[in-house]
Amino acid sequence: MLSVRDIINWLASMPGLKSVFGSKSIFGSQSRSKFSLRSQDIRESNIRDAARLVVQLSNKRRIVNLGQGLPEFPADDILKQAAKAALDANFNQYSNTWGYIDLRQAVANKFRRYNNIVCDPETEITVTCGASEAIHAAMQAIVDPNDEVIIIEPFYENYLPDVLMAGAIPRYVRLQGPNFLLDEAELARAFNKRTRAILVNTPHNPTGRVFTQEELAHIARLCQKWNVVAIADEIYEYMIYGNHKHISLATLPGMKERTITISGLSKTFSVTGWRLGYMAAPADYTRQIRKLHDYITLAAPSPLQMAGITALNLPDDFYRQMSAKYQTARDQLMEAVGKAGFKFSIPEGTYYLFTDASHLGFEDDRAAWEYLLKEHGIATVAGYCFFRPEVKTNYLRFCYAKYPSTIEEGAKRLLQLVAANCEQEK
Repeated sequence: MLSVRDIINWLASMPGLKSVFGSKSIFGSQSRSKFSLRSQDIRESNIRDAARLVVQLSNKRRIVNLGQGLPEFPADDILKQAAKAALDANFNQYSNTWGYIDLRQAVANKFRRYNNIVCDPETEITVTCGASEAIHAAMQAIVDPNDEVIIIEPFYENYLPDVLMAGAIPRYVRLQGPNFLLDEAELARAFNKRTRAILVNTPHNPTGRVFTQEELAHIARLCQKWNVVAIADEIYEYMIYGNHKHISLATLPGMKERTITISGLSKTFSVTGWRLGYMAAPADYTRQIRKLHDYITLAAPSPLQMAGITALNLPDDFYRQMSAKYQTARDQLMEAVGKAGFKFSIPEGTYYLFTDASHLGFEDDRAAWEYLLKEHGIATVAGYCFFRPEVKTNYLRFCYAKYPSTIEEGAKRLLQLVAANCEQEK
């Protein structure tokens, strides 16, 4: 008679079931992969891969980096001086796990003044190691295995790994048309009794959309109907152009008690390496998130937290000047990219231009990205990393948080690309 072990091993050896069992035997040291299924399900970051390749190729030629979303501009001197002063004042040990109270108070003041969100710095504000950690901690605190989490597609590439690491099931809602609009009917179809959370990013990376009051109201109604928590990533909140306006989802009726609002200092203040993020959440959510944050990173860097207080207290002129600077850079890059034949909608916010690269004639954007980088020395980000793994795409994302001279050099190389393509067609 076959034993239970024999039966299971026989089933595991069948081709159709190997992927479930992972090997021919589920017993003993040779019965499983060296790596967790979780780690194998998560693809490597194209953005970080691209950044590493840029460094390697820079040894051979000058690369015009219009790829990774880090500002080319230095941090303001007043922030660097504040960080140095904090070091000299011996802010070099652990802070309170969820952030120094003075910084949490500054964050609360900012939320009240800019976002119209009133929150208690003692019970509703948590300082994290970047907005990315805030999203991860929030996901771990509220989502159980086999819950469903709605992701608006295209999406910042960290979102899908965060969902998978929580053991949840992603449900995608695709933005529609060349202008990347949120379709109410498709959104409604994604919600059901298993939906636990929705990730909402506005201003939106990579498309540059700023979601309207009407679009956010659709989300709010469905969250309340299905008792869903919204994780609102608002890291680009100050980068708004023209007549567009940033609206925090938590300010809509019935949403403050079910929204976790996340932002940070990285993009706004050109300090991506400081890793300072923060979130506002109802007190009961905050208690659970803080426990997870404690064991994920313990605390954000102490001297940089103190400098963060200075950053959040900068006058409103700082934000106006920053937004104007990025709008000028956006217009400069759009002109160059348009002349090179790329199709796009005008970014309403962020510092990204998301383009259709189909005219280059490559099978997909991974090939187009590699060609631009290796043949023309132009670094972008391939669009596939902003979509679910099985989707075939032909987009390239450009970052315009760059000096005018960098964008000008990128424009020259794009024109060389056009000339080269014309020559090939002859």
